[in-house]
Amino acid sequence: MAIYSSDRRGASTSSSVTAAERGIHPSLPTVENGEYDRSAPPLITWRVFAMGILVSMGGLIFGYDTGEISGFLTMKNFLEEFGTYNPSTGMYAFSDVRSGLIVAMLSIGTLIGALIAAPIANAVGRRLSISFWCLVFMVGLIVQIAAPSGKWYEIVVGRWVAGLGVGALSIMVPLFQSETAPAHIRGAIVCAYQLFITLGILIAYIINYGTNTIDGPAAWRIVMGIGFIWAAILGLGILLFPESPKYAYSRGRKEEAKQTMTKMLGVSENHYKVARELREMKDKLEAESASNHAWYEVFTGPRMAYRTWLGIALQAFQQLTGANFFFYYGTSIFTATGLSDSYVTSIILGTINVAFTFPGLYFVERFGRRPCLVIGGIWMSVCFVIFASVGHFALDQADPTNTPKAGAAMIVFACLFIVAYASTWGPMVWTVTSELFPQRYRATSMSITTASNWIWNFLIAFFTPFITSDIDYLYGYVFAGCCLTASAIVYFFLLESAGRSLEEVDTMYITHVSPRASAKWEAPEAEDLRESGHGYRGNGGKGVKAQL
Repeated sequence: MAIYSSDRRGASTSSSVTAAERGIHPSLPTVENGEYDRSAPPLITWRVFAMGILVSMGGLIFGYDTGEISGFLTMKNFLEEFGTYNPSTGMYAFSDVRSGLIVAMLSIGTLIGALIAAPIANAVGRRLSISFWCLVFMVGLIVQIAAPSGKWYEIVVGRWVAGLGVGALSIMVPLFQSETAPAHIRGAIVCAYQLFITLGILIAYIINYGTNTIDGPAAWRIVMGIGFIWAAILGLGILLFPESPKYAYSRGRKEEAKQTMTKMLGVSENHYKVARELREMKDKLEAESASNHAWYEVFTGPRMAYRTWLGIALQAFQQLTGANFFFYYGTSIFTATGLSDSYVTSIILGTINVAFTFPGLYFVERFGRRPCLVIGGIWMSVCFVIFASVGHFALDQADPTNTPKAGAAMIVFACLFIVAYASTWGPMVWTVTSELFPQRYRATSMSITTASNWIWNFLIAFFTPFITSDIDYLYGYVFAGCCLTASAIVYFFLLESAGRSLEEVDTMYITHVSPRASAKWEAPEAEDLRESGHGYRGNGGKGVKAQL
């Protein structure tokens, strides 16, 4: 007879517990002697750690591309190859339209990639989809590297193709992580996606700094070519992992799902956590399969309009925090403050971005999603108000070297902004949007919500040169207001999901749990979660009886 230890909620038992004694629903999968293993699972297994690292390479692909283009815009050879010569200055430069298109066309591709990723993921699975989109990204890199001198539009086309892969991976990576990682560490694992975005940005900054002095197209082609490494690692490495257990279960591969969950949790096959989650998946799948579902039911299903619009808003406001104002145009911005080497400042910002994403992995589980996002939004708003005020009223924009203290203050508050963003809104939005939706709608809903992120990514990337030309640093007030609005949306509408299974989160939304009371909500222990939510049968969940 096995010896059982206390679980993570603080409950303890003697050496063995039967299903009836434990209060587990009698229709849970049973074991031969009627007993469940209740030993505490490890905090993290090597399989979960390896999965979190490898799959997060999708974030590194995205971050690396973001960081490299920031450096290209001021790189001498890139300007000579694709810019316009100005006889009056004797220098090459990009027009606002051309620089906007080069930067923002990636976002158009990502928008399309995000929207078409879901049906492919549902048809062939999460793993094969990730490999396919890595290949698409590589094709985009080839088009850009092969672009001849003067053909700037080939760079634009290549970035659009690469964007298809980046956008699809921005869906597939958090989706695979959220469906595979154990509930008690799911938030940190999904946040690792953002950590690798920040790491990719920093790596690109460093490589740009190293190649910037090379005379010739190798200065930027080397940077682009290194992008193949990240895509190859992810595209091939993902094939070494099993399919996500929730996807496998939804396709009838129940034993495969059970084995994957057992290995990821690091427990025995008769562990009560495995049995409980299998039962939850069974109940939710039966409820979701009770009728045919059309794609538009991501808006008409049970509480789906609420969740889908909330996800759209959260992803939009992740962009409207203004972080990419620094990441896309960082070298240009800090050149305008009078710095002699803006590449170095970008590396400093990138280092801060990486360093302070690590606390976010801890905060998301220790303090929960809601408090971190609310406080982070307020903090970022204050930083942008000061940054914009100093830039507009104190900085000598004609000759920034006349106001060195103003330039230094702007850099300090840009850094403080990055600290807040990296530890809250950067990683945690990917986490909460991957937790909002039930299995049947998850891929489609995440495609729609992430498309919102890429729409605003494009709008900010394309229009920023025009806006800053007209109102300079007053642009920061717009982002400051958006940060406050984002905090309010989280406070009034987002439920706390830390430490809960995805099926429990679904039940919370269906039963109209108050956002402000959601952290104290107790999940049903001895009841079927489907009964708790009263199911969602019928056409698109119409007529669902919600527990108020």
